[in-house]
Amino acid sequence: MQRSIPLEILRPTDTSTPAPTLYLLNGAGGGEDGATWKAQTDVAQFFADRHVNVVVPMAGAASYYTDWRRPDPGLAKTGENNGRNMWTTFLTEELPPVIDRKLHTTGANALAGLSMSGTAVLNLAIAAPELYRSVAAYSGCAMTSQAPGRQFVSLVVEAGGGDADNMWGPPGDPEWTAQDPYVNADKLPPIPIYVASGTGLPGTHDNLANPRLKGNAITLGSQIVLGGVIEAATNYCTHRLADRTRDLGMTNVVFNFRPTGTHSWGYWQDDLHRSWQTLADALGVPR
Repeated sequence: MQRSIPLEILRPTDTSTPAPTLYLLNGAGGGEDGATWKAQTDVAQFFADRHVNVVVPMAGAASYYTDWRRPDPGLAKTGENNGRNMWTTFLTEELPPVIDRKLHTTGANALAGLSMSGTAVLNLAIAAPELYRSVAAYSGCAMTSQAPGRQFVSLVVEAGGGDADNMWGPPGDPEWTAQDPYVNADKLPPIPIYVASGTGLPGTHDNLANPRLKGNAITLGSQIVLGGVIEAATNYCTHRLADRTRDLGMTNVVFNFRPTGTHSWGYWQDDLHRSWQTLADALGVPR
């Protein structure tokens, strides 16, 4: 992408012994705002006593972590960001060799993401089927080429200031189908894949006791209403993906359909905790 990409890296306590790597992707903000794994969850504490490197790219807002057809002036920011988005290339070809060399890793990798990146991690697994030993997707929409998924993707990109036509072309372009994990589920590698979503109904994290809300009733209302609608949409996509993988006879994809939960960080922290046993087993480290 002809620019520097900042990374947030969590190292295991014992760095004398090689450790595997978990690539953890942020949501629509790409780590460029306050909605990040480290700021919104207990990720630092959770991994403090676990033998794994955690690598979090702190860029990529509204990019879907994919290779774009054209640079997007709306996503170009001040400084180095030129609006050129080649995230699949960066994450699957450029970054892993650097991390392996600099951190002296075992060479084993896993990948997890939420919301926008909950879609991206499935496409990245398809793009690089030998790179990851396990993948986890939280509250993502796997259907990108048909309603309501295509509209959801476009809204996320537009909310970030971008134009989805610069990403995969105009609606109906074959690239939208090529980047649809639901359509291309048969191309998912035969590795453990964990997929989670909630119904959108208020749950344990949708109240003023949630410290992320800082007692703000307006923020809570937005989380319940807007977060509920978004999660209900991703839940629909996730159920369709479950149907698709079942029809394909795929037993490596495990689904966790939560009975409640909005599109918000408390549930993604829970999802990360629950999926860690799957990721850890694949990486060959203690849970």
